[in-house]
Amino acid sequence: MSTKVAVVTGSNKGIGLAIVRALCKEFQGDVYITARDVGRGQEAVKSLNSEELKPMFHQLDINDLNSITTAAAFFKDKYGGVDVLVNNAGIAFKVADTAPFDVQAEVTLKTNVFATRDMLTHFMPIIKAGGRVVNVSSFVGSRTLNQCSAALQQRLRSDDITEEELMGLMQQFVDLTKKNEHKQGGWPEAAYGVSKTGLTTLSMILARRLSRERPNDGILLNACCPGWVRTDMAGSKASKSPDEGAMTPVYLALLPPGATEPHGKFVSEKEVQPW
Repeated sequence: MSTKVAVVTGSNKGIGLAIVRALCKEFQGDVYITARDVGRGQEAVKSLNSEELKPMFHQLDINDLNSITTAAAFFKDKYGGVDVLVNNAGIAFKVADTAPFDVQAEVTLKTNVFATRDMLTHFMPIIKAGGRVVNVSSFVGSRTLNQCSAALQQRLRSDDITEEELMGLMQQFVDLTKKNEHKQGGWPEAAYGVSKTGLTTLSMILARRLSRERPNDGILLNACCPGWVRTDMAGSKASKSPDEGAMTPVYLALLPPGATEPHGKFVSEKEVQPW
């Protein structure tokens, strides 16, 4: 049997690092911290080494296509693919940030939607049978979906929306913000929220594709909300520790062999949520 491997993006700190910590304890195989900055990634490895855990490190900047393809080739060559992929890397502007809304929209969706989609485009073909894919989204995405126009809600919730249509809608949002016409276009003033609506919808689209194209491989793909977690992103007043925030992503990453659900769902507190 080849060694199993788990890969967590954006995992040098915060929820990502907490997910790696839990997987090091519970996953039977190698666990990789990935980060765009090699120095910070290696520091994170050392911090877990001090807890007697032994994660590995690979450089991975999801905003750099070359970095994605290099990492995918490494895991395919060394492990024959990936058993667990947690797409945790993401960004959010602070509420007090003075950057114009169109800049916030473009930058936020670039990472949270388009770069995460690039990750999935290159890593889905190397997910091994029985694999688990977890996209760390947010309940803010469901809340934002409910603030979209009825027409947008209908498309974003439909079973026949394609990846191409979704990416077109996400780009439309970014383009409309540049003209300050997003509200007329049916979108709310919520860059992070729209990005997470997009990520959850993408998760559902890709899960349906897996069921069609690899029906016998037993791969489960889900989106989840970690909750409101004390991180650099959410701040110190949040209610959960990073380890508590890691619980649902880790639960989905470690769904037992032979499990058939959840799949293509949005999960919070280990429970499937309405979408």
